[in-house]
Amino acid sequence: AARPWRAKAAVDPYGFERPKDFDYVSYEEFFSRYLVILTRRAIKWSKLLKGNNRIQKSLKDMNRTFPDNVQFRKTANPCLQQTLYNVLVAYGHHNKTVGYCQGMNFIAGYLILITKNEEESFWLLDALIGRILPDYYSPAMMGLKTDQEVLGELVRKKVPAVAELMDRHGVMWTLIVSRWFICLFIDILPVETVLRIWDCIFYEGSKIIFRVALALIKQHQAFILEATNLPDICDKFKQITRGTFVTECHTFMQKIFTEPGSLSMATVNKLRETCRAKLVAQGSTNNI
Repeated sequence: AARPWRAKAAVDPYGFERPKDFDYVSYEEFFSRYLVILTRRAIKWSKLLKGNNRIQKSLKDMNRTFPDNVQFRKTANPCLQQTLYNVLVAYGHHNKTVGYCQGMNFIAGYLILITKNEEESFWLLDALIGRILPDYYSPAMMGLKTDQEVLGELVRKKVPAVAELMDRHGVMWTLIVSRWFICLFIDILPVETVLRIWDCIFYEGSKIIFRVALALIKQHQAFILEATNLPDICDKFKQITRGTFVTECHTFMQKIFTEPGSLSMATVNKLRETCRAKLVAQGSTNNI
């Protein structure tokens, strides 16, 4: 006898009509296996929401996440604070080496706003922190420190006049760009632009962060070089993240692939090895 679901399966769950020769048997075999995977992930998600309160105690700054977003206010219905809390607690239990680190709340918050689903946000957060940005949020934040130094080396090669300005005034790159890296440009660039950047990060990896930073610096080189002291340099770098150049997200994304010129992952990884070794030699393993 025909199974009940087959009578309705002329149209798939997404609304597309299936061809007359659709192989229902093979599809059922595939979907049976796939359901096992989905069920296993759902069970894991449920378990991650439980456990000890070690992570909960470290979420003291969570209420400061997006105070200007109405969906995160306690008066909102539903209030996304609880969803954010669930995602961060689950990730802390999932990745005990990282636990919770400041900055993760903003990353998770953006993912929740876009996906509208806490479990999907969790897995995307895991992809970013566990695979694309390893060691950015570890206790020593060595990956973050390393990449800030890598940016300095890339600026030295591609925008040497700005590197010389930074050296002349003794400005460390971490003072200027730490929030660019740790928050992936959240609250730095417009929302639409940030989301376009994230699309590319998920697709091409962490080198996109360098492309964005280099495009900002190269586009505004003359303006930055007008700075005459440390406070002035800091102010110039704040100003270059505002205005039409970053608001026009489509044009901006084209620029990040043209302005910096060639930038391969092999180049980035080679610089990472050098910069990490230098930081280790300096004993830079303490928390920022």
